[in-house]
Amino acid sequence: MKKTVFIFGIFLLPLVFACNPKLEKEEETLKSVTAYNDLVTLLMEFRQFRNVPINGGVPDYSLGAMKKQREGLEEFQKRLDAFDTRAWSVSQRVDYQLVRAEMNGLEFQHRVVRPWARDPSFYLITQGGSGPIREGGFGWELDFPVELDQLDDFSAKLKGVPQILEQAKQNLTDGAGDFVTLALQHLYEEVDFFEEMSQELSKHHPALVEDANKAGEAVIAYGTWLEENKQNMSAPAGVGKENYSWLMKNVYLFPYSWNEIRTIVELEDNRVIAFQKLTENKNRDVPRIKPVQSKEEYMSSVRASIDYVIQFLKDEEIFTVEDYMTDEGYYGSWHGFDNPWPEKHDYFFNFSHRESLMEETHEMVGHHFDFLRAERDPNPIRRGEAPYKIGTDRVEGYAFALEELLVYAGYLDERSPRAKEIAYEQAAFRTVRALSDVYMHSQDWTLEDAVNYCVANAPHGELLKDSHHLWYELATTLRGTGHHMIMVVGKVQFMKLIRDRANQLGDDFNLKIFMDEFLESGLIPFALTRWEMTGYDDEMKKLLE
Repeated sequence: MKKTVFIFGIFLLPLVFACNPKLEKEEETLKSVTAYNDLVTLLMEFRQFRNVPINGGVPDYSLGAMKKQREGLEEFQKRLDAFDTRAWSVSQRVDYQLVRAEMNGLEFQHRVVRPWARDPSFYLITQGGSGPIREGGFGWELDFPVELDQLDDFSAKLKGVPQILEQAKQNLTDGAGDFVTLALQHLYEEVDFFEEMSQELSKHHPALVEDANKAGEAVIAYGTWLEENKQNMSAPAGVGKENYSWLMKNVYLFPYSWNEIRTIVELEDNRVIAFQKLTENKNRDVPRIKPVQSKEEYMSSVRASIDYVIQFLKDEEIFTVEDYMTDEGYYGSWHGFDNPWPEKHDYFFNFSHRESLMEETHEMVGHHFDFLRAERDPNPIRRGEAPYKIGTDRVEGYAFALEELLVYAGYLDERSPRAKEIAYEQAAFRTVRALSDVYMHSQDWTLEDAVNYCVANAPHGELLKDSHHLWYELATTLRGTGHHMIMVVGKVQFMKLIRDRANQLGDDFNLKIFMDEFLESGLIPFALTRWEMTGYDDEMKKLLE
């Protein structure tokens, strides 16, 4: 009926509209849901809507508030379903799928994940990364002194911490055992957070010290409450195979089911371990790389690797390196440059301290450059990084792929042959994490099972015992369903895209042109990029069936 009215309106517009007000109203309604600009408006409204209300520094995650948000979400989904996109360009329809995925992401939060009811760390600041203050757009300002125009806001948040934790005790009605383990294991980080804050406040805002101390005391009391109630929080943390597959299809726009994903990850794990061992054998007479021995040596290595890879990208015409793509604002806390040189280094540093090029390529060329591009994207739907891990296959899969694929472009040719071994060792740590992801979310493995598997199967797994890094990564993939899996399978998707485009263009394929087109598409799922770049819609049909 909609199609009939639309065609009728085109050919008999003056006559019909002059004598039929009802049809005129229907035509105006149709126009309102087929205009691309209305999609942008709807998304902006939705992003404003999904922020939970915050009263006096306390976000409301009560049963009533969540029920109201779920009902509001359904209304937004109905409005989106009313759009007729048949006349839109492929790029516009890609944007429509991004908006649909974002609404489905909130649906998955309500229907399955429900972190406010299942994950004690959701109410903490230092752990989950998706806690109520951040989820509500109410982040902490930790640069002291706090700016005068932000001081009242900061004070309200600080006073609200004990109330947030009291609310947590009411809301955690379906706590998952592994999430309780993670919360208790690192609760001291939260206590340290407020102790350090108290020290800074004593220098700059002494009137707030008491509130910071009360916040720390509330965290300790919360830990005691968790210990006393953990026996009642025994639900599995994983989402289950069916929900996992639904998430892939409807939120991540990832054209694979749980079973297909498991096969791909297992094959990749087999491949990288086999390549690692073959490379080790080839290098058996090559001297091993000596790791750096000081913070200064490590800093020098990192900066040299960054200079080297940027020059390599330009010389080998891999993609266009824009003038704004520099290391300004790049060096993060994960490097540890601001910390004393430790006696024992956590797992990944045992690789990057021998050869830092692959890790810096992942972080600098993969992530840092990606985010610089994304914040300049003129398309408001694609600008920045989407919520609910939409496009994480693109973000993490691409960055991970660069570590190995640039080997074949020649970026290790001037390094020790042993560097290639490290590329495969790092890749193998990703595949064991990906398998942990797959099996924890199928509920076949507990968190402890996954930890033991990684220690037993990662290269030099003995270095993972009591590793903060390992616990952090597994917590990341439990809370952010599929995070490590989509890194591995995203790499496979990137290689598929290269193959498809090369096959399509034949001798006209040019790597730099391909890469520039690929990067211009933004941080969107590979299935959407592939549709936009090649016109192939087989994956989209699978996602929409």
